[in-house]
Amino acid sequence: MNDDSPEATQELSAVLEDVRRHLLWQEDGGGRLLMIDAKAAAELQRLTPSLRSRFARPGPATEPAPAERRPAPSAPPSRPMDAAPGQSAPGTSRFERPVGAAPTSAPIHATPSLPSRPLAAAPEPAPRVQGPALTTPAPARAAAPTSNGMLLDVPRSSPTGSGPLPGVVDGERPTLDQVRRELGDCQRCKLCTGRKNIVFGSGNPRAELVFVGEGPGENEDLQGFPFVGAAGDLLTKMIEAMGFRRDDVYICNVVKCRPPGNRNPEPDEIAACEPFLRAQLAALQPKVVVALGKFAAQTLLRDSTPITRMRGAWRVYEGIQLMPTFHPAYLLRNPAEKRKAWEDLQAVMKIFGKNPGSRA
Repeated sequence: MNDDSPEATQELSAVLEDVRRHLLWQEDGGGRLLMIDAKAAAELQRLTPSLRSRFARPGPATEPAPAERRPAPSAPPSRPMDAAPGQSAPGTSRFERPVGAAPTSAPIHATPSLPSRPLAAAPEPAPRVQGPALTTPAPARAAAPTSNGMLLDVPRSSPTGSGPLPGVVDGERPTLDQVRRELGDCQRCKLCTGRKNIVFGSGNPRAELVFVGEGPGENEDLQGFPFVGAAGDLLTKMIEAMGFRRDDVYICNVVKCRPPGNRNPEPDEIAACEPFLRAQLAALQPKVVVALGKFAAQTLLRDSTPITRMRGAWRVYEGIQLMPTFHPAYLLRNPAEKRKAWEDLQAVMKIFGKNPGSRA
């Protein structure tokens, strides 16, 4: 057959038109996914060799048909999920997980890698229809998980994003002094307008055990030290019952300025202070963190599970073992819960080789 004959041109046009109607392109994450239904793919595969041999021109290579010259696009890069690294599943009992299990998270001064979201599976091929256009509804995206606690709505701060931790120079581990200098006379959120003192933290700068609370109260705001009121007295007794002195450990809070009327810290306030809390922990590199109350636990773990369900189960924060438990202020209001908090602290004592025994 003459390769310029009307019959050849008509046959090639019919094949290309059939291919055009069955090629769908879908946008996804900056890349493109190519989908073709099975019947059209089989027909194209059958016809392509014979067409190529029948219509090949001698001399310079002919321009390939659109279906041949379009390379299959590479898969779009996977996008990170919004999840915190190094965490075990919420609600895991410490009796199911060995207390001395090796940490799994990356060091805190490094930007942790996040789990990748798998590519969405290609939708079922659309039915073949006659006509110049083929339209297929775009596949529905999976709905983003909704937060059942306000802390998951806090904007990601630099340690879990792209920027450096406060006080970090050339990627080196910061010191507490460097972090404090970076904090300066902080005006990063509205809490600065009502504070008397910034309450940065206190204790042993080489502590292996760190307690993280929620925020300063009235007495802490006046004195500039964490946990010096009634809740502080109870925390001191808890630390001593564990076989430590208060000077052996380090104590700090999620937010460094007192919320008015001792209200809960708000998401924007936590977001402003969170990088400095994470930088403090990067400087200390403790063996264990005890998260006192829901704000400390939920902020560090990016988990909105209620503290009543989270407490007592070992978790991991940036390679550091973390024990969530009740805040001393909560225990003052609910004395019956002290027994559960003591059980949590006994689990921490075992990490340090201390005999839990009976509470002093």
